[in-house]
Amino acid sequence: MTVFDVAEHILRARGRMTAMKLQKLVYYSQAWSLVWLDRPLYRSRIEAWANGPVCPELFDAHRGVFVVNPGMFPGDPDALDDGAARAVDTVLDAFGKKPPEWLSALTHSEAPWKDARKGLLPSARGHRPITKSAMKEFYGGL
Repeated sequence: MTVFDVAEHILRARGRMTAMKLQKLVYYSQAWSLVWLDRPLYRSRIEAWANGPVCPELFDAHRGVFVVNPGMFPGDPDALDDGAARAVDTVLDAFGKKPPEWLSALTHSEAPWKDARKGLLPSARGHRPITKSAMKEFYGGL
């Protein structure tokens, strides 16, 4: 599976949304997969940017686009196995109706993003990774 497979699964399930919201849902899908399935959904790196967690590979595919639509990315939503699809769908049940600003604020309150941002100015883009181990440790403890 790739980050694009997960993104397309999310977009097929929820329809068009802002790119920022998609980034946060992709992040939470990865985090909770690490906890529930004990494995990542995709290998792509997640970084702690000023507006919250961002997958640069996904960002490069939607750069300059505010709203993303199903079919926009080179991913296959059917590439997710049953466990991965259930994990993403559970994240969507919890967070899919939340506005992007709410999701961004939530990520800003959580240790994986905050720890990766230590020492950076609030407006600094930053390229520090949010590690899979940090995600698994934090969300597994909730």
